[in-house]
Amino acid sequence: MTAKESCRPNTSPTGHDVLVVNEIFGPTVQGEGPSTGRRCVFLRLGGCNLTCSWCDTPYTWDWWGVSDTGRRFDPGRELHAMSAAQVGDRLRGLGSGLVVISGGEPLSQQRRLLGLVTGLVDDGIEVEIETNGTVAPLEELAESGVAFNVSVKLAHSGVAEPRRLVPEALAAFAGNPSARFKFVCADRDDLDEVGTLVDRFNLAPVWIMPKGATPSAVLTGLAMLTDAAVARGWNVCTRLHVLVWGDERGR
Repeated sequence: MTAKESCRPNTSPTGHDVLVVNEIFGPTVQGEGPSTGRRCVFLRLGGCNLTCSWCDTPYTWDWWGVSDTGRRFDPGRELHAMSAAQVGDRLRGLGSGLVVISGGEPLSQQRRLLGLVTGLVDDGIEVEIETNGTVAPLEELAESGVAFNVSVKLAHSGVAEPRRLVPEALAAFAGNPSARFKFVCADRDDLDEVGTLVDRFNLAPVWIMPKGATPSAVLTGLAMLTDAAVARGWNVCTRLHVLVWGDERGR
């Protein structure tokens, strides 16, 4: 199945493993970070503890119209309650060896995610969790075999530093060999800010990704950032899904 899946469950889930889901879709490709280009399926959860102005998934949290889109998204339409078992069945049915769990901020629901994640890993399915790095992973999750793609937010996100930089959480990720750190950069000056954070929190390995929601913006950003990022010893990634499909949802 290649079309975006409906997230509305057939039954009303109950219990402590109920997840707040925005969408499930795939197969597609991972568009960002160290796994760029890999065939995968996505579980996008609802809710976020940050309010980045340029967020590319404001429909998971922006019920007030505070992001750059200016739109107020309807949580009644965007968010769906599903049990971990229902989500697991849906993900397995899409037939990929890699599941990417994104958001929003998925670690806000990590206690309810734990059973789903461990079940997928036990089945031989790789799992990547996309996180903003402000919520430390539970010990059981940190040791479950998942990879963490930690997208630490910079000042241009519009979020105050005490909210977007949580030292205890970043220390937990820095000490986890399954964590890799990704920074969205709008221009070369942002690389100085990245360098300060890398040194302050001992973050590695590092990927630099251009900010942009259109193919032209992504390509312009890559041309501007790549040489300088490589010179600092960092990796670079594109936004492959944007290059292929633009800003289309569910891709």
